[in-house]
Amino acid sequence: MASESIAEIKAELLSSPSLARLEALAGDPRKGVQLALKQFEQRQRRLQARQQAAEQRLQFERSLWSDYPLIAGIDEVGRGPLAGPVVTAAVILPHDFELLDVNDSKQLSAKKREALYLQIVGMAIDLSIGICDAQTIDRENIYHATELAMAQAVHNLHFQPQYLLVDAMTVPVELPQRKLIKGDQKSASIAAASIVAKQVRDHLMTMYDRVYPGYDFADNAGYGTQKHLAGLANLGPTPIHRHSFSPVQQYL
Repeated sequence: MASESIAEIKAELLSSPSLARLEALAGDPRKGVQLALKQFEQRQRRLQARQQAAEQRLQFERSLWSDYPLIAGIDEVGRGPLAGPVVTAAVILPHDFELLDVNDSKQLSAKKREALYLQIVGMAIDLSIGICDAQTIDRENIYHATELAMAQAVHNLHFQPQYLLVDAMTVPVELPQRKLIKGDQKSASIAAASIVAKQVRDHLMTMYDRVYPGYDFADNAGYGTQKHLAGLANLGPTPIHRHSFSPVQQYL
């Protein structure tokens, strides 16, 4: 064992060593080996915690799948911004879904969200998007526009869901559903929908930043940051601004 370098042992511990191998390494007197073992154990504890949290986020789905095999998680993004649409997503996950880090999109970095978004798109049984633009938001109010966008997402699914899990709202469709407060932290399906909706909207706002320069849409996604408000003051509202929202009204 002593002929093995500490670097080689560290590399080995990045995989899945057997229990016998771990016991053998525990007897290695070198401090570097013992430190590597301690780091391995810390990684294993973190992985176990992630696995337990991911399993917890599937509790609602698992309790319903026997009666409702096709469950869609529904979430929205973009209720608060001054510009841009409200975007909703509906996602039906497979029963063997195993992406550990699918969680409330607000708790994830932009890089992590994008990576998970691409994985969800590839793994989902079905997913779809609903969008209500600024004009619809102004006409209907943001809450009702969000309901309409959620219904649109459900209707756009290729497979008819049998049950809906919804983040803090009720979708105006004739399907059994459950409203979960902070659902994107409690349900993997809703969390997946939150990631999809967030990434789709961010991509849209990056496009709008090129169409309407001067508001910093790519960075602020339409929220009322200092650069956005400066753009409003200097350039006035764009067609994607919500005229019913303050302070957009004062620049009309």
